[in-house]
Amino acid sequence: MKDLRVGALWRLALLVGGTAGLVLMQLVVMRVAPKYRGALPLRFHRLTCWCLGVRRRVRGTPPPPGTGALIVANHVSWLDIGVIGAERELAFVAKSEVGEWPVVGFLANLQRTVYIDRQRRGATAGVAATMGARIAAGEEVVLFAEGTTGDGTRILPFRSSLLGAAHQAMGDAAADVTVYPLTITYTGWQGLPGGRIERSALAWYGDTELWPHLKLILNCGAIDAELAWGVPIVMGRAMSRKEATRRVEESVRAARSEAVTGRPTA
Repeated sequence: MKDLRVGALWRLALLVGGTAGLVLMQLVVMRVAPKYRGALPLRFHRLTCWCLGVRRRVRGTPPPPGTGALIVANHVSWLDIGVIGAERELAFVAKSEVGEWPVVGFLANLQRTVYIDRQRRGATAGVAATMGARIAAGEEVVLFAEGTTGDGTRILPFRSSLLGAAHQAMGDAAADVTVYPLTITYTGWQGLPGGRIERSALAWYGDTELWPHLKLILNCGAIDAELAWGVPIVMGRAMSRKEATRRVEESVRAARSEAVTGRPTA
């Protein structure tokens, strides 16, 4: 705590207090009015962004509300959850270890996170079935297709296995699934444009510990993040999962390049 500035301490206290209140409300909602269980996580993520000084900018066209969507995004940091979650009611796909983390796992469960055990063979099919059921029911599910967080300066290759399995789990092999590319880029730091060093500092990857990284975010004062929706891609009868994955990855890379350079890609 001694490394935090006074303003950062106040914002952290507000985040902790606000989270406690929202958690209690969410527990009640999940029990008596589960239909509205997505509303409070949305407000929690907006509170998180406000307390951490994250300013969001969105471009492109998101999925129509209530239609169900498989959203495929790149992954930079734990902060991505709050930035994306502050925009829409949705659920995330995460590695099974997240569900066991203190506090974080509890909060993830309240948002009905879909977990995948990457150490267990055959786990993908079970996760895909859950994803497919959620999407068919009109929910939006976010898949970080890199499978891990990057270093903030590059995008890792996307994996096609979950996209294909989610399509199969929809229950109709002949049906089409619309995939929505989503690119998250951290473009500013303390009110100034961010470069490679700043983007790398905001990334949470490798052996980086959560608390020191959170302190860095709190002390930044202001972080600018851009969310860019790409052109929807229809996967199914006319397009294989590998081709759909390739196109989604291309869309994300192009949007990130535009966010970083300020110039549209050809």
